[in-house]
Amino acid sequence: MAIHTHSRDRIPEVGLRGLFQRARLDENLPTDHRLSIVYRIGAGLMGVALIVFGVFGVIQRIGFFSTGDNTVAGLNSNGALSWLSIVVGLLLFAGMIKGGNFASTLNLTVGVLFVLSGFYNLAVLETGANFLAFRIQNVLFSFVVGLILMCFGMYGRVSGRLPHDNPYWRARHPEQAAEEDRLREADTRWERVSDDARAPRTRAGSPRRS
Repeated sequence: MAIHTHSRDRIPEVGLRGLFQRARLDENLPTDHRLSIVYRIGAGLMGVALIVFGVFGVIQRIGFFSTGDNTVAGLNSNGALSWLSIVVGLLLFAGMIKGGNFASTLNLTVGVLFVLSGFYNLAVLETGANFLAFRIQNVLFSFVVGLILMCFGMYGRVSGRLPHDNPYWRARHPEQAAEEDRLREADTRWERVSDDARAPRTRAGSPRRS
């Protein structure tokens, strides 16, 4: 008894609702464990990088809303950007600790915010609204970090052919997932019955062979 699925059924319903569809990740399961590790790595790496950048900015005692040329690790900075980087970095570090769907959604959300921040600061680069002292290198850095976080957050979550044991596919297709579980259990029971039927049986009272 095999489970047959059409290729069109393997295509997830992606969109804002599908992208942020919540799923329960059980880290005792191989697929879920692998996904959670990827989410933790993404949040941890980016979190540490932002914390280090922010700490160096704080150590230099740059003015909170200074818009001068104050370089930290090749990027322009001020006190406000330094502390904001530390806060976001700590948030990502918390996501690394928690893991699972929380880390995935956090990576995705923060990644989108970084990309939007890059566009906003690019628009106000030469104006008085540039209170975070962004320069073009900061804008590029914001785009790069945002895209990296989005990639980590969408890993195993958005694809044209998600496997049916993927927790996000199961969250989007609960009825089909339940039906496949039922068929799989029935298939397992049938195999057990078949194995028992093929197993040799010893007749009661039959003479022993020397």
